[in-house]
Amino acid sequence: MIIKNKAIVADDWTVLRLQEQETPENVIVAAGKVIVPLQVWQAQRAALQDRKEIGVWLASDERPEELKGDIEKFSVIAVDFPKFSDGRGYSIAFNLRARLGYSGELRAIGDVLRDQLFYLQRVGFDAFAPRPDRKIEDVIKGLSDFSEVYQTSFDQKLPLFRRVQRKANEAASGQ
Repeated sequence: MIIKNKAIVADDWTVLRLQEQETPENVIVAAGKVIVPLQVWQAQRAALQDRKEIGVWLASDERPEELKGDIEKFSVIAVDFPKFSDGRGYSIAFNLRARLGYSGELRAIGDVLRDQLFYLQRVGFDAFAPRPDRKIEDVIKGLSDFSEVYQTSFDQKLPLFRRVQRKANEAASGQ
């Protein structure tokens, strides 16, 4: 189960993680909906590029610009959070949405906890695969921790002070 578009749904994708003896060149990518590591995509691009149901995931130390030119091929791009305190995935997501124009599913995977969800959605994530040791029904509540935001981000282009009409402004304008 994952959280997608603020609902708990069945996950029909498999995330491929390389085992110790596997390399990006020799790993076998199974049929079906598979999210492969960026290194596997780069090594096996010729064989994978015609598959309709292929996704890619980025490690926190990889750059989203590596997908430039291929971004429209993916129905899902995932960003791995190796540990809760690693915030590089936030920048990766923002860059995928705002700079590279990715409009498909953007999924957070790895060490994803309730405390992160509200902020992850602000930078463009719309799907979340929380840690398996957490109850997904509790984790989804993190999407609504706050009712309003002050700052701009991918999900809100105007800061709060530009969105609020104040009584002093109304009096000054003669209303």
